[in-house]
Amino acid sequence: MLADAHADIPSPLDIVALAALIDGTTAGVGVLDTRLRYLYVNPALERLNGVPAAAHLGRTVSEVLPEVDAREDLMRAVLTDGRAREITSSGRTPAASGTATRYWHGAYHRLEVAGQVVGVAGIVLEVKASDEDQRLLAQAQRHLNLLDAATTRIGTTLDMDTTCAELVDLVVPGLADLATVEVFPRDVAPPVRPAPPGVLRLRRAALTAVPWLREAVAQFGVAGDYVDYQEDAAVPRCLATNQPVVENLTGDEQLGRSAPAPERVATYRALGMHSAVIVPVTVRNGPIGVLGLVRAGDSPVFTDEDVVVARELAGRAAVDLDHARRFTHEHTIALELQRSLLSEPRPPHPHIEIATRYLPADRSVLVGGDWFDVIPLPDGRHLKAMGDVMGHGVEAAVAMSHYRSLLRLLADEELPPHRILEQLDRMVERSGLDRAATCLVAVVDRTGGVCEVSSAGHLPPVFIDPGPAGTWLGDVPAGPPLGTGFGGYRTTRVECGPGTVLFMYTDGLVERRGEDIDVSVGRLKELTLPGSGDLEELLDAVLDRFGPGAEDDIAVMASRARPPVAPDDGCATD
Repeated sequence: MLADAHADIPSPLDIVALAALIDGTTAGVGVLDTRLRYLYVNPALERLNGVPAAAHLGRTVSEVLPEVDAREDLMRAVLTDGRAREITSSGRTPAASGTATRYWHGAYHRLEVAGQVVGVAGIVLEVKASDEDQRLLAQAQRHLNLLDAATTRIGTTLDMDTTCAELVDLVVPGLADLATVEVFPRDVAPPVRPAPPGVLRLRRAALTAVPWLREAVAQFGVAGDYVDYQEDAAVPRCLATNQPVVENLTGDEQLGRSAPAPERVATYRALGMHSAVIVPVTVRNGPIGVLGLVRAGDSPVFTDEDVVVARELAGRAAVDLDHARRFTHEHTIALELQRSLLSEPRPPHPHIEIATRYLPADRSVLVGGDWFDVIPLPDGRHLKAMGDVMGHGVEAAVAMSHYRSLLRLLADEELPPHRILEQLDRMVERSGLDRAATCLVAVVDRTGGVCEVSSAGHLPPVFIDPGPAGTWLGDVPAGPPLGTGFGGYRTTRVECGPGTVLFMYTDGLVERRGEDIDVSVGRLKELTLPGSGDLEELLDAVLDRFGPGAEDDIAVMASRARPPVAPDDGCATD
């Protein structure tokens, strides 16, 4: 049969004689020509490959077994220099082993007939690792994949809870059936009820489980909950020693010691939880929290290798969590400071309408020094100001408070806008405040229909008239920013009747990368009052249109004067 199968392949080898000699051997034997195409395959190799002998002939190893790394480059080297080589290859074949990876070891020799190189002969044996070796190899590969994935999947933001969620999503199901990260409560968060004596309280930042456990695990609570641990539970022991706690929970007593509270034991037992690892999440200046891993059902217990990987992952996450914690601390302080300083201005007169908004660029950007204010003046006038201190963070918010306080002092002197800016510039320079700021000051005479405006490096105001005048940009010369000591500010008078809206803003509203600022500001001339005439709706529309894509904080303020309401008509007229 083999002779017939090989009859149409010309070869200087006597295939029939070769078959008679080798067909009965238990080692897989194959002969390939100089182009590495099969000339002969014995029954043993046919069985190893799971491919009929006839399907081999005239084809290369890679064509017959495309999922096997056959190292044809080394076979060509045997043809070239005549030196025999041992080759180890691996892959998957159509044989009965299914999708499992298999391993072969072969010895390859060059064949010559009458001094002519005619091909390569290979003798191949399958290398069968023990089940335990294969399990350990697969486990090592999973561990390496987890550690490799951690570099790109953990720490993608400066948000602590997001980082914790990334960690638990990485380890389930690769390392555990259930994973949780619990951290110490934030020191700048809203007050948390005190824990009872001898109880450790942590905040669950993230929790996830394999699908078959998720519904049952929901009874333990959700991310954001606070969890109280009894003194001898696994989590307090882990934090006290800064060492992993590994527990194979074979009995109720062990479950009771590991659980936050004894009443959890029955639930843990019902879910089949049998093995737990608690790993500290720690940086040099102290613990941040813990990573908890649980296996249940048919999953194996945790091994020493699992614990090493869990600790490495927790260590990598700890660095990102520390950065996020520091950022959150500063961001929260700055935000609260700015909110306390940037209180909503109250209308200085019953017939003055004011609407304001402050919008941080996003959670990953520290709060800046944007601010606004409205200050009543004698004789029915009032001062409006919009400013932007350079930089972000606590320092910028503190500098903003200085500017705002100094401006309120100067407003009492009833100076024109340009003189207010000149005095403010000198006072800031003398105070040693090292953060410059832009500022737009407008003094509005409600009864006279006049607005006096002066700018210290700030963008021009927008006037929105409900009548034929429409919307226009104020032609206000911009002097140097405050804090430079250069002075040179000018006041511009703008006629604006009752009902005209004065719209002031900071550069975060219009400044966009790759676009000229004049083009961006020019689009503000398209602003119109909503049909209702409501200023709050106007600001909502402005932020909906111009807010997306902002890279800096945005502060906006819209205001207008209305005449008194006539007692007999019940409505205001513009």
